[in-house]
Formats: sequence, structure tokens, C-alpha cells
Amino acid sequence: MTRVLLLNKPFGVLTQFTDHASRPTLKDYVDVPEVYAAGRLDKDSEGLLILTDDGGLQHRLSHPKFGKEKTYWVQVEREPTDEALTALRKGVQLKDGWTKKARAHRIDEPDGLWPRDPPVRFRKAIPTAWIELTISEGRNRQVRRMTAAVGFPTLRLIRVAVGPYRLDSLAPGEWVEVPVRR
Repeated sequence: MTRVLLLNKPFGVLTQFTDHASRPTLKDYVDVPEVYAAGRLDKDSEGLLILTDDGGLQHRLSHPKFGKEKTYWVQVEREPTDEALTALRKGVQLKDGWTKKARAHRIDEPDGLWPRDPPVRFRKAIPTAWIELTISEGRNRQVRRMTAAVGFPTLRLIRVAVGPYRLDSLAPGEWVEVPVRR
């Protein structure tokens, strides 16, 4: 029977089970044998990480050719302009080519948001804002590169959904086993 785990990956944790430099990894949070991450979140990102023992499901969730949507809450430097949001929606030019169209809109700071450790740097003269961004690709550090390309660098990045799976109310470091969803 296929196992699917949803983990709220904390900031600073590597999306792998081993590390020779003694940094925090998935093994510090998930003690379930034979499950592997379906996709990646870099150590500076937080939120939903799906783990499964089903290689086919892992491939369908993570490979860009399947176009699984991934939704992020993105705290950016300054208040994004309408032009910047329109550019994100149409696709932006990155060094490795144009991104696909995305869904992007301003949101209030998400309810129930946990504090980050360490906190995002606060600068009195520079406000921050939140965007909800949904993409269907998965390039390396894509969301960070997209917001920087339109002039609003990412300060905090939290993945809240992948395809039919949602983070919901999981606290950082918590995981839950769920049924397979297509």
C-alpha cells in the first residue's frame, strides 16, 4: 500500500535524509523507512513537503512535464506593484528562459503563521508584503528568482500546496500520513 506523508518542513532543514556536515535533515523529523521527498524545497524555504514510498507518484508530483501546481505564500520586500503582479502572471524572463504563466495576487499576512527561526530581517524604512503565487514548473529557486526579476526580492517563502495536497494546520516539523490523491 502506498504511503504519503505531508511534512511542514522548517526553515534551515535540508530536503534529504543524510548530510555529512551535521545540518538538520528530514531524518530529524520523519522516522518512517523507505519514504522519499517528491520534489525539493531549499533549506531557506518552509512548508509543504510530500514524502512517499511510491516512485511513480513521486515522479508525477515532482516532474515538470506533469504540470502539478505548487502554491506559495511569499513575503517580499516592499509593496508589489500591479505591473509586477501582471508580469508574474504572464511569465518573466530568467537566465534559463521564460517562466510559464502563474497566478499571483496580494494577500494579507496569512492567519496562524508561525514565527520563523531565525526571524526575517526587519528594516524600519522598508515595508514588506505578502503574495500568493501558484506556478506549474519547478526550476531551481524559481519563485525567488521570479520575484527578484520583477523588483521585489523574496524574504520568506512557504509552500502551502502541491497539486491536491495542502499544508493546512501542520506546525513546523509536524507530519501526517494521508491517503493518495490524484
